[in-house]
Amino acid sequence: MKRRDVKRREEVQVEWIPRTQLGKKVKAGELTDINAILSNNMIIREPEITETLIPNLSTELLLVGQAKGKFGGGQRRIYRVTQKTTKDGKTPKFACTAVVGNQDGIVGVGSGSGKETVPARDKSIKDAKKNIFRIRRGCGSWECGCGESHSIPYAVTGKSSSVIIKLLPAPKGIGLCVNDECKKILKLAGIKDVWSKTKGKTDSRVNLVKACIKALRNLNKFHTNPKHLSNIVEGADK
Repeated sequence: MKRRDVKRREEVQVEWIPRTQLGKKVKAGELTDINAILSNNMIIREPEITETLIPNLSTELLLVGQAKGKFGGGQRRIYRVTQKTTKDGKTPKFACTAVVGNQDGIVGVGSGSGKETVPARDKSIKDAKKNIFRIRRGCGSWECGCGESHSIPYAVTGKSSSVIIKLLPAPKGIGLCVNDECKKILKLAGIKDVWSKTKGKTDSRVNLVKACIKALRNLNKFHTNPKHLSNIVEGADK
């Protein structure tokens, strides 16, 4: 067989043309603070808005899929594969879940699917950038009481299907005592120390990730005593 020369495709940077009013204001320089957008519950429909306002954004892919093993087990992978039987045969479809964050109180999780792996990955990253939100951080552990924003201010619970996860404040130095996929989310959110309890079928990584995100969102739903607000940081730690 003859060897064929493979041409590398050069990445072409396309100029961002905003299509929403929020995107036009961000590109024009009228909005320069991401906290102003998130505090007013504005809907982000373009991932370029997040890329412009948060340049130091980090990305991680979650291991939500599993490869077929020889003896029943399988290694975890970032793509979840499903197949559809058609007249042309079995058509595979790939799904991927990504998490983005600035490691300082802002995090987002998104998912995407496609007939190929690369489009599914790109869709999940773009979806995560459109789903960012702020979380509350603090030192809610009675064993520490340092007043810094290294943990969460109080215990919260999140539920997705049969999976229930409870996040508990931990003293400084404990680390993230959670599942590896939840650890990626909490790390990008800026949380350094936390304890956790889980119930249900935690082998389903997708439901576990959704439950963890719901628990983080529930941090902002608590009505806190005004005298304790000085020890709680919402969003970036200024």
